[in-house]
Amino acid sequence: MGFNESAPPPDATALAALLGAPRATLLGLLEEPSPTVELARRMGVTPNAVSQHLRVPYGTGLVTRVRDGRHVLYRRSPLGDRLVAFSRPYGRRAGRRR
Repeated sequence: MGFNESAPPPDATALAALLGAPRATLLGLLEEPSPTVELARRMGVTPNAVSQHLRVPYGTGLVTRVRDGRHVLYRRSPLGDRLVAFSRPYGRRAGRRR
């Protein structure tokens, strides 16, 4: 019996299963730099909840952060971009058409 090197087709629910729905949603929202206040508004949760959910993606290199005045802006890293792109059906990135 040999090792099958083919990967399964992308599954849009797999990212949520791996990270949890709130973290997967955050990762999807972070295509552009955003402060926790904006992310909280878009998700309908508190900024503190967003900060807590960002700990794991930041700690694993899926998200980067930079201070901009009084705000800390978060954005997907290149690794996060690849993970999000792979989890979309057919590997499509948001906004791209084939």
